[in-house]
Amino acid sequence: MSDPLRPVGDPVSRSADQPEHDPGVESVEAVVRAQLAKALGGRRGMVEAAVPTLLFTVLWLTTRELNLAIAVGGAAAALALVVRLVQRSTVQFAVNALVGIGIGWFFVALSARNGGSADEQALAYFLPGLIYNGVYAVAMGLTCLIRWPLVGFMVGSVTGDPTAWHADKQVVRLCTTLTWLLAVPCVVRVALQLPLWLAGQSGAMDVDTVVAALGVLKIALGWPLQLLALGAMMWVLGRNRTPVSPATA
Repeated sequence: MSDPLRPVGDPVSRSADQPEHDPGVESVEAVVRAQLAKALGGRRGMVEAAVPTLLFTVLWLTTRELNLAIAVGGAAAALALVVRLVQRSTVQFAVNALVGIGIGWFFVALSARNGGSADEQALAYFLPGLIYNGVYAVAMGLTCLIRWPLVGFMVGSVTGDPTAWHADKQVVRLCTTLTWLLAVPCVVRVALQLPLWLAGQSGAMDVDTVVAALGVLKIALGWPLQLLALGAMMWVLGRNRTPVSPATA
């Protein structure tokens, strides 16, 4: 019986209908590095992610006009999307920012519909990010605990078989370490922002102070923290060379 992780170039292991993977990919580390490079988006992607939150925070604190703050943040994200479309470059990061603004607006509108004050509505804008990071951290942690780490599926997307990597314990260990590192930023964001959000919601802290802190933290704990986590992942990847396909006997 052929090994599903055997290199594509091996005529013994590949049938006519078996999906091919990139023959230039020789190690799990190379696969994950390539996938992470795509996910970063460079400096431009970081700016597109940070500007809407920065504009929302500054405008709310200076004008206390919630609709204006959301509209300007959304306009900035929409402008970034239009520029991307004109330049025919990837729209992923501009779309992510626009979707984030849209979800934030939905939570603000929901708070207003339920009779929330202007302060409560401003806090509602930050709630989707807390929920997202909490759910994402729990989900990634669970995939590690059940020994099906999320990063493993990055490997599977390249090898052509989404689950064959799980047969190799060395690959599972590596992908588990990488998935835990990927979860760390989400855990840190929730750990630092949730107490502030609750303090603002309960009245224990001034809402303007909380909104300012949440805005700063959302930016500071966004790409900068993600880059630290990815740097740690790259360090782990640089120490090993785990074959995508086990050597044949």
